[in-house]
Amino acid sequence: MTSLFHELVYQSADRNIDSVALIDRKRHLSYPALAEAVQSFAGTLHTLGLSRGERVAVYLEKRLETVIALFGTSAAGGAFVPVNPLLKAEQVAYILNDCNVRVLVTSVDRFSLLNTALSQCHDLHTVITVDEAQESSSIPGLNVTSWGQAQISSSEAVHLPRCIDSDMAAILYTSGSTGKPKGVVLSHRNLVIGAKSVSQYLNNQSNDRILAVLPLSFDYGLSQLNTAFYVGATAILMNYLLPRDILSIIKREQITGLAAVPPLWTQLAQLDWQGVQTLRYITNSGGAMPRTTLARLREALPSTEIFLMYGLTEAFRSTYLPPEEADKRPDSMGKAIPNAEVMVLREDGSHCAPGEPGELVHRGPLVSLGYWNDPDKTSARFRPLAPRQSGLTIPELAVWSGDTVRMDEEGYLYFIGRRDDMIKTSGYRVSPTEIEEVIYATETVAETAAFGAPHPTLGQAIVVIAVPKTGIELKQDTLMAACKNHLPAFMQPGLIELRQTSLPRNPNGKIDRKSLASEFQQVFQTEEI
Repeated sequence: MTSLFHELVYQSADRNIDSVALIDRKRHLSYPALAEAVQSFAGTLHTLGLSRGERVAVYLEKRLETVIALFGTSAAGGAFVPVNPLLKAEQVAYILNDCNVRVLVTSVDRFSLLNTALSQCHDLHTVITVDEAQESSSIPGLNVTSWGQAQISSSEAVHLPRCIDSDMAAILYTSGSTGKPKGVVLSHRNLVIGAKSVSQYLNNQSNDRILAVLPLSFDYGLSQLNTAFYVGATAILMNYLLPRDILSIIKREQITGLAAVPPLWTQLAQLDWQGVQTLRYITNSGGAMPRTTLARLREALPSTEIFLMYGLTEAFRSTYLPPEEADKRPDSMGKAIPNAEVMVLREDGSHCAPGEPGELVHRGPLVSLGYWNDPDKTSARFRPLAPRQSGLTIPELAVWSGDTVRMDEEGYLYFIGRRDDMIKTSGYRVSPTEIEEVIYATETVAETAAFGAPHPTLGQAIVVIAVPKTGIELKQDTLMAACKNHLPAFMQPGLIELRQTSLPRNPNGKIDRKSLASEFQQVFQTEEI
């Protein structure tokens, strides 16, 4: 039985000698070749002095080297940190600095954009560029080498650290409602059991061909690799430009499984799916799929099973709705995935009655190890449950999601809303504070607030309200330009409005985002889907 993350590759290499593990455009890797590349990269990290538990960041689009670096870091006893390739230099530098990254894997072009920002990352000692061209660094003491120069032979004898399944394997960064992203620490056990659980209810087999279109920095995106490797299936990597590109590769590569978020499904549902015959299942997470989108997909793909799911990074995956239940309860998040328990609890920890709103709480082996270097946020979100057996004396930690849900008489869950001010747009969780910091940094506004407003394709669009400083003639274009310079595309405001009077406050004296958001409930609803 596999217990460590990188063993997902090794196990399938032993069982599926001739099977293709990865496809990246015209490049293919068999499982044995992938296992050899993973072992070689692990040896490289060892020779670079990586110690057990130290962090290796990967800031790349989806490609073979990205996957090799993630799994090779695990094999070397380190913890991998996949960084969303859409992030800007200062956001990347924040992540690298926050979790004390020692090695960065990136491209020459990306490194050139990061060079200045990396001067604050004092723990970083090596940059490996996947391009063969050598890039120099102006940062004293920073070693820069190319992928080919750094690699050692997988046959060279290297003594790698011994790991156990409770060791840290990865840190995935997710936005918080009150500032910078938080690093969710995942163990080998979290990742392996998650792969087993998801592949179980999706009924994944070695002949599946799973298309990976979501970012690997997103737990839902990373899960596409994990489930494929768990069963020895083929993962096809894709960095798409347009939704129709996805449809083309589904046909060309005879894809059997596809995961996406609601805004992408809304776009894909408009396309002509004629000729798609191999797609066995599709999955949705990152927000509720609109009923009209679900209906269109079911009409276009009558033989394809549709799994509606819910997950939070702090517990990797949580619930799914079996396809046969979609007609009866299309708004449901379903029930807990295998080997997890999902409860609806009151603030005092007691169970809610059927239909009573409460907080979704997840317990079991998928609960992560907490937030990196943040004991306060960890203790607030990861809290002990009352002992389930009278003789137990060690408390069990569960994760409180912050999401309000209800459970019906049959145990099916329904999403009601979030307790915090997070914006959910294009499948991403966006911190309003992070956007507001960019606005304040222009030094032109006295106060500002960012929040989400309902949008037919994005889930929520980002709205920014700003009050100019006295004596300053401010235009929306100035603030929009600042956002474009400092934030990735998915964090760009859909609307910026300037006001001349102070923003409303709640009883605690904080800007009342909810009151502002209530004014914009219908603003984007007339846009075409």
